[in-house]
Amino acid sequence: MEQKTNIKLKEQDTVTWYALRVTYSREMILKEYLDRHDIENFVPMHYESTDIGAKKSRKLVPIIHNLVFVRSTKKCIDSFKAELESRLPIRYIMDKARCCPIIIPDKQMQDFIAVSGTYDDQLIYLDPVSVVLKKGDRVRITGGIFSGVEGVFVRIKGDRRVVVSIQGIMAVATAFVHPSLIEKIK
Repeated sequence: MEQKTNIKLKEQDTVTWYALRVTYSREMILKEYLDRHDIENFVPMHYESTDIGAKKSRKLVPIIHNLVFVRSTKKCIDSFKAELESRLPIRYIMDKARCCPIIIPDKQMQDFIAVSGTYDDQLIYLDPVSVVLKKGDRVRITGGIFSGVEGVFVRIKGDRRVVVSIQGIMAVATAFVHPSLIEKIK
């Protein structure tokens, strides 16, 4: 019993990445709050073009509304959740099998941010549930802007790409990657 309690306390004090959900497309309000309080966070964004009369406008908008990744302790997140609850409901995205919040490993999140943080028009965002990522080889990109990123080598829309996935939440496919810049991970 004592060991279980110690594990739960360690989890509450460990800084890690969590996926949080907010309601009514208020992810940028939560991001601003987190930025003001120096809490590391990430909202996957992309440029969206809109026509306003004869003018075209490009605006940076979230890829998936209501989703914010936060790197902090569970105790800290619970604290700001309680503070904001009345005006900004925040929920953990849960691992249904284990009945606990999804924790994203640092390396996986770093790779995801490295790819999706480029705002490249050729990036393709995927639903990891609908795309079978297990069939490809695990690879590491050895050069270019995605150097060091690890993912799964797949063919999407006729191009060779590397897919970085956050299990059960989302995945992103890089732009075309030349085979000479890829090494297989054993």
